[in-house]
Amino acid sequence: MSENGVPAEVRERIESDPYCRTLGIELRSLEPGAATTALAVTEELLNFHGTPHGGAVYSLADAAFAAASNSRGEAAVALETNVSYLTAVDAGTELEARATETHRTRRTAEYEVVVTAAGERVATFRGRVYRP
Repeated sequence: MSENGVPAEVRERIESDPYCRTLGIELRSLEPGAATTALAVTEELLNFHGTPHGGAVYSLADAAFAAASNSRGEAAVALETNVSYLTAVDAGTELEARATETHRTRRTAEYEVVVTAAGERVATFRGRVYRP
């Protein structure tokens, strides 16, 4: 059975990611070519400046990117990614990352991920995948 056009087994596989579970990243929505993930910024995710570690923000965006690019049940692996950090947030803030497919061919696809806190953009992530 599928939800939002995504087979249940695909959603279950994405939701069972052990790295995301370790960080506390939650899959909020999944549809073909798009996904939303969320992360509560805890004290454990802060760097020595007292702001969220760039790796935590990157991981949230990367999780949305991975979910969106694998949402159709076809394997997709990252070819390249980049992230622009725009502003920092405080501990206790919830971050949300929304990945959207912006270009797709038979073997590659491109995604933009916008990371927000309370509707304000915190970071922009871009990624490209290869589909073997």
